[in-house]
Amino acid sequence: MVKHDSGLESGRVRQLWHLLEPLHAVLYYAPEVFEEAAALGYVTEERWPSYFPYRAAPLGAVGAGQVASTFYSFSPRMVAEHIEPAWKIASPEALLRARVWGVDRAYRAIFGDRTESPELAAAAALARRAAEAADVAGRPLAAANAALDWPETPHLQLWHAATVLREHRGDGHIAALLVAGLDPVESLVSFAATGAASVERFESRGWSPDEWAAARDRLTARGLTDADGMATDAGRELRRTVEGHTDRLAAAPWQALTIEEIDQLVELLGEFWVAVLSSGLLPSETTLGIGKV
Repeated sequence: MVKHDSGLESGRVRQLWHLLEPLHAVLYYAPEVFEEAAALGYVTEERWPSYFPYRAAPLGAVGAGQVASTFYSFSPRMVAEHIEPAWKIASPEALLRARVWGVDRAYRAIFGDRTESPELAAAAALARRAAEAADVAGRPLAAANAALDWPETPHLQLWHAATVLREHRGDGHIAALLVAGLDPVESLVSFAATGAASVERFESRGWSPDEWAAARDRLTARGLTDADGMATDAGRELRRTVEGHTDRLAAAPWQALTIEEIDQLVELLGEFWVAVLSSGLLPSETTLGIGKV
């Protein structure tokens, strides 16, 4: 395993992301969060009308172009469809309040009495130290979330820390994709080609069949996919390089913790990670490719 400046192996950096990502993602799937969005006036029959404003709210009332840039792999048309009306329905400030209230209710439903446990409080304290240590220069989504006030309760501090750290990693992932020469749709096509998730799952990000096919043709011309759209050895190596760069760029916040504290955090997070996954809220297949690369 490659070690980064923090002293952590790539696998450990990725494991921390795997543990924290579901804790953040409750925002996009929990019924309690949808109820808060519906109370503001958003359509909630599907997740996208609230996903885009909830995630973009820390940036302020920005336009679709800026959201498409920071979200990267979504079709600009899809972003515009949901962002152009978003701030007319509710302000970013109202959305920020709603997402905290929704996650508060969701966590209490998922974790029950463990919401108030010393183990959760300890995990929150460790994750917060890492999040507060994150250098957010050049990372717009991480910076916007890091600038928000910290919630008072430990369970919401854990969610906020998970959010800052996952957006910090996501911003770095975009940098790694840019270095690899993968544009937004190519980033999806190349990942689908490795078997990270089904093409149908990746197509949920709004690209047309023609755009998908054109991106696959560009990758084939570079020797990254074959005639059937499957990743070649070179294509798989490029994706491994991208994920390795992403791990390296995500490692720095963990320098705020000792290796022993990181081990403790991994142990503490386990039961809450299991609780979220066991809740059935999150899809079994996502475009993140967790556990696939």
